[in-house]
Amino acid sequence: MTARDRPLAEILGVDVLVHIVDIGASPVDGPPVYQSLLAAGHARVIGFEPDPQALEALNRQKGPHETYLPYAVGDGRKHTLHLCQAPGMSSLLRPNQALLAHYHGFSEWSVVRGTLEVETVRLDDVREIDDVDFLKIDIQGAELMALRHGARQLARCGIVQSEVEFLPMYEGQPLFAELELHLRGLGLAFHKFSSMASPALKPLAVGTSPVGGLSQLLFADAVFARPFTGLGVLPAAKLLKTAVVLHDIYKSWDLALHFLAEHDRRTGSRFTELYGRALTA
Repeated sequence: MTARDRPLAEILGVDVLVHIVDIGASPVDGPPVYQSLLAAGHARVIGFEPDPQALEALNRQKGPHETYLPYAVGDGRKHTLHLCQAPGMSSLLRPNQALLAHYHGFSEWSVVRGTLEVETVRLDDVREIDDVDFLKIDIQGAELMALRHGARQLARCGIVQSEVEFLPMYEGQPLFAELELHLRGLGLAFHKFSSMASPALKPLAVGTSPVGGLSQLLFADAVFARPFTGLGVLPAAKLLKTAVVLHDIYKSWDLALHFLAEHDRRTGSRFTELYGRALTA
């Protein structure tokens, strides 16, 4: 492990607790992106998962700093949760079979095996959330619906990771451009894609994997952060926590350095010097 791969809290010699909100916390895709922070005791998670089976799995394996709630986060109205053959495709929106039929596997994975009527909650109305530094959201096409009703919570947030689509995998869903415009209006700038998926269109296939990447980008995880030219909206403590997320999760060392520099300017800390040494070691 190089110096720059060490946790930022260790590099700076500080103890931090990042408040994470995870909307759509289903464990089907493996450990969450923030697992290293949880394992080190530097994160507290409040997660949401309306699928009963996925919620049961989360509660069975959760640690002391994790709380999972059965709420479907949305616009505060009643919706139909479409439970798909592949749990990771379950959504408040109906899968767009006309599009998914062009991809290997997706038309089978998105078969609706059942429905569940759910009362959604607005993010701004969730009393269990007392703070949020990092918001992760992956609810299969309904992300913008949830974010539109979370302006108060997002005003306190330094960084957001959202799944985004570039083609409508679900009927009537907003695409990346619409979500980016909304978050930009809330003062969050697009930073990077942390993962991207471009499964080959039929009849071509890449190797033996049905999701082997080729050319047409289908969906991705997009990261949004407070722009480095406008960090005055965040308290000093959140500057430090956002830098921790940027360094530990995304390896965004240059942007993390800007957050630490603003922290130094306000508080007199010397984090920029310590971090600079680690980056150049």
